[in-house]
Amino acid sequence: MAAKKILMLVGDYVEDYEVMVPFQALRMVGHTVHAVCPGKKAGEYVRTAIHDFEGDQTYSEKPGHNFTLNADFAAIKAEDYDALVVPGGRAPEYIRLNPAVIAMVQHFAQAGKPMAAICHGAQLLAAAGVIEGRACSAYPAVGPDVTRAGGRYVDIPVDAAHVDGVLVTAPAWPAHPAWLAQFLQVLGTKIEP
Repeated sequence: MAAKKILMLVGDYVEDYEVMVPFQALRMVGHTVHAVCPGKKAGEYVRTAIHDFEGDQTYSEKPGHNFTLNADFAAIKAEDYDALVVPGGRAPEYIRLNPAVIAMVQHFAQAGKPMAAICHGAQLLAAAGVIEGRACSAYPAVGPDVTRAGGRYVDIPVDAAHVDGVLVTAPAWPAHPAWLAQFLQVLGTKIEP
């Protein structure tokens, strides 16, 4: 397996599990993962939020950990990366307002590179205009964003993932096993027993 270089776009109040788990798992299998945030540098951190499903009409939110960034947003170039990961939480809602973030997402889509988004990460894909004509899962409250952006919202169980070509999406962190396994397949990652 040739190790891939993966870009992860995050911001304050990114969902804790959705940034920590893929960041660690993708590195564990040998990939390079650079987590960046607009306006921040390597060594700085973003705050995370823990979203739980406790029987309310929507998820609950609790303070999470501080997640340390390992690359400078201003110094990276999307062209240098093989794939993109967009965690959920509240971060996609506001980092999508940054034109440089939108341009990065558009680069991955236009180049046909693998992209993985989970939960509210689809808000960023929708804002970048990269899901038109594609099937995409997301947290159910983001379904209208997917539809308005010309995508087909795929309503699947919270622990499932969906693949449309090189786009791998899922509703929320309970889908990590399926979402990451399918993303690794799209990346061509082979894990030997």
